[in-house]
Amino acid sequence: MTVKNRVVIVTGASAGIGKATAELLTRNGAKVALVARSKDKLDKLSKILPDSLPIACDMANENQIKNMVKKVFEHYGRIDILINNAGQGYDAMIEDINTGSIRKIFELDFIGPLVAMQQVIPIMKRQAKGSIINVSSGTALMHLPNMGGYASIKSALAHMSLTAREELKNSGITVSIIYPYMTNTDFEKNTIKEKKQEWNFDENDPDFKPPDSPEYVAEKIVDLINNGAPEMYAHDWFKNL
Repeated sequence: MTVKNRVVIVTGASAGIGKATAELLTRNGAKVALVARSKDKLDKLSKILPDSLPIACDMANENQIKNMVKKVFEHYGRIDILINNAGQGYDAMIEDINTGSIRKIFELDFIGPLVAMQQVIPIMKRQAKGSIINVSSGTALMHLPNMGGYASIKSALAHMSLTAREELKNSGITVSIIYPYMTNTDFEKNTIKEKKQEWNFDENDPDFKPPDSPEYVAEKIVDLINNGAPEMYAHDWFKNL
């Protein structure tokens, strides 16, 4: 699906990958609904993105998600693309996972995208066309210490996405998943950490791969919309994990 003149919902649009994706989509002629919790940041971004619509929404709140989709549809009269990007990280050894904390991450990183999908699918079915992109994580393809809880949720999101793709294959709707690598955003800063675990990278290690820019990931997301593939990897070496 080409993005020109399409109505796109981007969650987590106030910063990082979401912001870079919204900006790239706008440059390519899309009309973008900017969704995040920070109204001030969205309003500021909307002023420089023509035809955009800022909507403050907590993607861990089911009623707010439903109202958000309703507002987008009422404003534009259609919804062509949904990009479920909003999320938060969680670092903990399995024995240290706080069940209350991991439930909150699950609500945001899995239930939120699920509810958004459930709201847009009937609209896209009536249009006989649509695209849903869910942002997973490269950690879902690995078995990294401290990442078991988060990676499991992102793996579940990927599985749900590919199952939905199969269910909707005759409806004109494509569902795809993208696996970003480490990205230069505030994601790590906002990650919940049990016992204050910290990542320690040796940039002199020959196997160390520097983080990607959010603009790079945004390009991958737009490529995925255009080609409709089931999965997109930030880097080809992910395929061998």
